[in-house]
Amino acid sequence: MFKRHVVRTLVTMISTAFGLVAALAWNETVKDLVNRFIQPGSTTISLLIYAISVTILAVIITYWLGTIEERSSKEQKKNK
Repeated sequence: MFKRHVVRTLVTMISTAFGLVAALAWNETVKDLVNRFIQPGSTTISLLIYAISVTILAVIITYWLGTIEERSSKEQKKNK
């Protein structure tokens, strides 16, 4: 029981760490894209567009992942 809990905790921590690394990579990518299409020097506008873009993307992806999880849960219940 203890061993299973430790393994589960380690898997969660490692997965979270990789998620953070991926988020940081996407952060830089989205920043670069915003800076390419916005005039240099308009920092506030760039940051606002960046924040709105990331928020919309986060909502869409969270909704999509929730839908996938719901489908998976329904399939598991059918198979039992």
